Amino acid sequence: MSKEVRAKKHLGQHFLKDEHIAEKISDSLTLEGYNHVLEIGPGMGVLTKYLIEKDVEVIAMDLDGESISYLSKTYHNKNLQLLEADFLRTDLKDVFGETSFAIIGNFPYNISTQIVFKTLENKEQIPEFSGMFQKEVAKRICASEGSKTYGILSVLTQAFYDAEYLFTVPPTVFSPPPKVESGVLRLRRKEDFSLPCSEKMLYKVVKTAFQQRRKTLRNSLKSFNLSEKIKEDTIFGQRPEQLSVPQFIALTLKLEEDAISTHE
Repeated sequence: MSKEVRAKKHLGQHFLKDEHIAEKISDSLTLEGYNHVLEIGPGMGVLTKYLIEKDVEVIAMDLDGESISYLSKTYHNKNLQLLEADFLRTDLKDVFGETSFAIIGNFPYNISTQIVFKTLENKEQIPEFSGMFQKEVAKRICASEGSKTYGILSVLTQAFYDAEYLFTVPPTVFSPPPKVESGVLRLRRKEDFSLPCSEKMLYKVVKTAFQQRRKTLRNSLKSFNLSEKIKEDTIFGQRPEQLSVPQFIALTLKLEEDAISTHE
């Protein structure tokens, strides 16, 4: 057996050592609509070993060369490809071409939200996403309107994916143990994930609204130069956390129409 990989603090590594939880995470993928799986941050392969038993092609990507070296000596499966690379800096078209793939992993906490945003950028190719986050981040992604944790990440993820919080994981099953609990979630892309409004505009509206989440939309969205007519709409009397995802999309459409009529 190869020498164990040392967890590196600067890479945010906490290696999962519980086989049962690793198997549960690997089984959270439905394997519907794709034949390729990208595992981010495989570490010592506790999750990898369950993924390669499935009828899919697995690419395990890690920035840590020591981890890639360990995996190459430990696992010799024909359906496993190892890639020493930084997910956030990798053009996924270079890896997968136009092929659909799922994402899975025990994600480093310090880049987990960036991983989600990059997934959203590549949503056309990613029908499913499953993995472990810091518990409060996982809860935030899956939060519904009206919740204190509902915010930018919740709305933008749920505009394209159905988000489901699966289970909580204690710090004791990691080496070294993190200071907080972890949570596993699954995102499944909606059957129709096209938007009736501009995606760029939706991002702008959601981010601007939640930057001042305690204010009503009439005040937080002032920078959009709202016409007097649109300000009368009752939706502007609400705070951002009160709006569902479809309401945010409807709001974006209203703002697009208002911008057009204002400039006519």
